[in-house]
Amino acid sequence: MKKIETNERDFFDNVAKLINDARGHLVKAVNSTMVITYYEIGRRIVEKEQNGAERAEYGTQLIKGLSAYLTEKLGKGFSVRNLTNMRQFYQIYSKNQIRQSAIAEFNPAISWTHYLQLLRITDLNERQFYEQEIVANDWTVKELQRQFDTALYERLVLSRNKEKVLDLSKEGQIIESPADIIKDPYVLEFLDLPEFASYSESELEQGIIDHLQEFMLELGKGFSFVARQERFTFAEDSFYVDLVFYNRLLRGFVLIDLKIGKITPQDAGQMQLYVNYYDREIKLDDEHPTIGIVLCKEKNDSVVKMMLPEDNDQIFASKYETLLPTKEQLLKLLDA
Repeated sequence: MKKIETNERDFFDNVAKLINDARGHLVKAVNSTMVITYYEIGRRIVEKEQNGAERAEYGTQLIKGLSAYLTEKLGKGFSVRNLTNMRQFYQIYSKNQIRQSAIAEFNPAISWTHYLQLLRITDLNERQFYEQEIVANDWTVKELQRQFDTALYERLVLSRNKEKVLDLSKEGQIIESPADIIKDPYVLEFLDLPEFASYSESELEQGIIDHLQEFMLELGKGFSFVARQERFTFAEDSFYVDLVFYNRLLRGFVLIDLKIGKITPQDAGQMQLYVNYYDREIKLDDEHPTIGIVLCKEKNDSVVKMMLPEDNDQIFASKYETLLPTKEQLLKLLDA
């Protein structure tokens, strides 16, 4: 390809963007049509089953027969399992969603493959939360599966007041205050660190940098990476912040200090120093106060609460897990 002149590159880029946008709209249109079609297939299966309700095996035989017919007529994609999913899809979204027309309100950002993951979720509030997040963050199916497998909903519930929990299902994760970006625990299973292995804080940091995309997904909305081991000098002493991010929704810096053991008062004091420095020397006048997170392997909530000021809304301590916690473990914490 010949060298492109600067004055032509912008034009070429704009045309390429136009084509890519059109392709994206086409994919969403196809996905939306597929979702509506599968919902309608599910409805017809359910209504047909109800007409033959006097025979216990009627539903099973109906789906088997329909699967064989459609496969012969139209090819792959209509297995017994897939048709059963369509029936379940209709049953869930016609009964549990409050809407006059379920079909009219399916969001084109949520594909059929997304819905197959959502069907695994039995709790209505949790399922609606993930629907909100798919649309808001343009999650791929892989990203949705990872967030569900790491129990994002339960972890956010754990870090919120009870009266705010219902907001998660109605609006998704809303970022309005520093506490809204905090999770406890953070799940770093993508680092492949054994639970009881010996590793240093520098190795933990390097692992995060090597998997920065996954770590950013775990952090959540609005984060951009700024620096690692950011140095600043104060009173002739040099200090290093492990990881520096910026959150565009809160319009402020987020500092992360990594600890492979239990958080200590010294760790909290050190983070207070970092936050104070950024607030006084780095942040702009129209930016919000800096947030500091001490990410540690162990912590005692009562001790942490005593370490920090009563009106604290800038410094937080959260655990990290190197293995996926089970849903059961997190539900126990919710009930505690």
